[in-house]
Amino acid sequence: MKLIFEKSIKGRDGYSLPQDLFGDIKIEECLPEYAISKDKKLLSEVSEVDVVRHFTKLSKLNYGLDDGFYPLGSCTMKYNPKINEKLASLGNFIYAHPLAPEETVQGCLEIIYDLNKLLCEITGMDEYTMAPAAGAHGELTGILIMRKYFIDHGDIRHKMLIPDSAHGTNPASAAMGGFQVVEVKSNEKGTVYLIELAELMDEDTVGLMLTNPNTVGLYDEGIEEIEKIVHGKGGLLYY
Repeated sequence: MKLIFEKSIKGRDGYSLPQDLFGDIKIEECLPEYAISKDKKLLSEVSEVDVVRHFTKLSKLNYGLDDGFYPLGSCTMKYNPKINEKLASLGNFIYAHPLAPEETVQGCLEIIYDLNKLLCEITGMDEYTMAPAAGAHGELTGILIMRKYFIDHGDIRHKMLIPDSAHGTNPASAAMGGFQVVEVKSNEKGTVYLIELAELMDEDTVGLMLTNPNTVGLYDEGIEEIEKIVHGKGGLLYY
């Protein structure tokens, strides 16, 4: 596909201003010098229909959640109902200052609290944290929680198991948490090799970081056995 600059034809315009209204206006009188480009080739000379067709074609080359499933480790994209996107983009919510007095942001706090309780009810967890801003941030948060868990239990462990199919942020998060990263090989199906997992999982291992589906989009059907192996050695499962 050609770049829009390659479609440029000298003298072709997509839009022209009425001369009787703007003909006498000089750009030098409207803008400071630093804001005026000296490069005459900055913009391509194309018609309006060329612009519309060019960017419409580009949009059709994109792949996103409206097109299909998007596996990417910790940041695997799931389809969100459009109303969720609308609510999450409410100006009074996203632009609320983090240091605003509590009495002025009760609506925002209600949204966060209710979402927390809904997620707990859906997943069976006791509590959620809304602090992480992204997938990798969530990983590090989980890793630090796991570390604190073992410190509180007086059980200092040093290793973290990570599948070879994991997203790159997995080993990075584990390393930032102070753990030695140990790789677990995949089986012929592209999922966790249970025999090797059982061999590597010991009392010096914090646990296993696992996303399901994994980064190549495969659901690990052995998740129940994985859970038994990890928990059987007193480890935790970042899942």
